Amino acid sequence: MQGWNDVSFHGSDQIPTPNLDSLAYSGVILGNYYVSPICTPTRSAIMTGRHPIHTGLQHGVISGATPFGLPLNETILPQYLKPLGYATHIVGKWHLGHHAWEFTPTFRGFDSYFGYLTGKDNYYDHTDDESNSPEELGYKGLDLRNGTEPVWTENGTYSTELFATEAERIITSHDTSKPLFLYLPHQAVHSGNPDNPLQAPQKYIDKFPHIQHPGRRTFAAMVSALDDAVGNVTKALSARGMLENSVIIFTTDNGGPAAGFDQNYASNWPLRGVKNTLWEGGVHGTGFVHSPLIKQPKRTTHELLHVCDLLPTIYELAGGDSTELKNLDGTNVWETISRGVQSPRVEVLHNIDPKRKTAALRYGDYKIILGEAYKGAWDGWYPPEGVTTNHSEEANHEDPCEFNNIADWNKPLVNFLMGRLEAYSETAVPIRNQPTDPRGNPKYHGGVWSPWINLTDTSVSTNELYGQGAGQYLLAALYPHSIYI
Repeated sequence: MQGWNDVSFHGSDQIPTPNLDSLAYSGVILGNYYVSPICTPTRSAIMTGRHPIHTGLQHGVISGATPFGLPLNETILPQYLKPLGYATHIVGKWHLGHHAWEFTPTFRGFDSYFGYLTGKDNYYDHTDDESNSPEELGYKGLDLRNGTEPVWTENGTYSTELFATEAERIITSHDTSKPLFLYLPHQAVHSGNPDNPLQAPQKYIDKFPHIQHPGRRTFAAMVSALDDAVGNVTKALSARGMLENSVIIFTTDNGGPAAGFDQNYASNWPLRGVKNTLWEGGVHGTGFVHSPLIKQPKRTTHELLHVCDLLPTIYELAGGDSTELKNLDGTNVWETISRGVQSPRVEVLHNIDPKRKTAALRYGDYKIILGEAYKGAWDGWYPPEGVTTNHSEEANHEDPCEFNNIADWNKPLVNFLMGRLEAYSETAVPIRNQPTDPRGNPKYHGGVWSPWINLTDTSVSTNELYGQGAGQYLLAALYPHSIYI
């Protein structure tokens, strides 16, 4: 959720992030790292090492009462790590399906789960209101669980602090004779419920009197709270003597929702576009890796990396052989991160969305974008609120801000990149999205977002079991919107 310009290790002079900076500057900043344009697809890629086009999660996200999720025939990261002896825990946001218990974290390899199942929450009362979706108007309920049990006792506790405290508890109580995998997908800095989207403790808001825009000021406070949370978890690792043998991976799940998109005020400046678009502002990830195990730290790598690469890299670090993992789209890139060797990756598929009819791919220094999201309404460049900036649009061989469309004068390149997209399209599975199921309304489950489908029921359909959806579209029927160097 953090935009490119929302951390000071990327040069933001509005929002200092000293704890993140300390880890990033002493580790390796990922300068050419890509994620999906929105939440669920990126999380699926982290968990599976597979591109969302191969898991059916390439379109949109999973709303509260839709019966689909990350397919059960996918092996996910904790299930790979358990045979290697790891304790596995998740604290925070899941958003990979919850219509049946089998889709939830403790049924998929995690030893413990403390967090929320849907895509967003109120930061204080921990309810999710799905009323921003017309099909789920009035669907609202508690969304905070410890394992399978609802948690009613934390009303009033700010979620960023709540999740950090739980992560610290796990670290403090961990048996250090076993290795630990802790997945901490914070709620911050995602928008909350539509009636109060941006929330932060007043002590953090008071740190930013120089930011006049109220939305941007509260957003900055949310980032600052997140920065403190990361610092506290790092201190807990250090206190247990675990930090010197740890690998900390920090990643956003998509570009920032800038300029009021999703009632939020992140900043991807100077990159183009926002969350849920295929411009660099939507997919160019903010990330770093920190570890004493890194052989050449204190640098930025500009090698091409993708979120799918995280699983095989983590698996290799955990003692597994990533070459034995089948059907992955990611590659072990530890040598690139640790030693600075050339990345094995030459291209990144950003997405092929058969329902939106959009697609994008980067190959080397070139990027092709097909179709338009939001009818082009969010295709611009959005400086942070209260900051006056000027663009330089001088042509050069690199165009990271996507000013110059070169499609018209490079038809062979267009044909080549279209061929790469068509090759990927041929391997894509249908989207798994399903319509809203009224049985998922929390009012039928004691006011709590809860699973509502019993997969042991022989009357359950294949769609409810696997979430099979609509078919693909013909990629060749589209025409390039733009190509950038």
